[in-house]
Amino acid sequence: MEEFLHWVETSPFYGKNALAKANEYTLNRANGLKLFLNDGRIEMDNNPAENAIRPNVIGRKNWLFSVSEAGAKANAICLSIAETAKSNGVDFYEYIKKLFTDLPNLGVQQNPEILDQYMPWSKMIQAECSK
Repeated sequence: MEEFLHWVETSPFYGKNALAKANEYTLNRANGLKLFLNDGRIEMDNNPAENAIRPNVIGRKNWLFSVSEAGAKANAICLSIAETAKSNGVDFYEYIKKLFTDLPNLGVQQNPEILDQYMPWSKMIQAECSK
């Protein structure tokens, strides 16, 4: 990685051509590019995330009609919850049903760490909502 970044830094690509833009893009994100080297939980690329959102991107013309910024934000939150549940092997219907049933009755505002138990990767959710 260091050798690659050194090559990028010393390469003769300047100006507004595609290689110069790629060079600048790489250098501006060098710290993020190196994160996976220090933490094995971090993927080397974001292909799993891109593949997860692809069905939503294909239908993006539908999202143009969210009516408002708040609607678009709500839509993004819902899609994020659904994809995170799916990527953790959780049945989305059972998961969302559990969230809507349990969360209103918990003191989440006073005790926000309760939410950790309701993440799709938590043991409780895995036990109760797995496919």
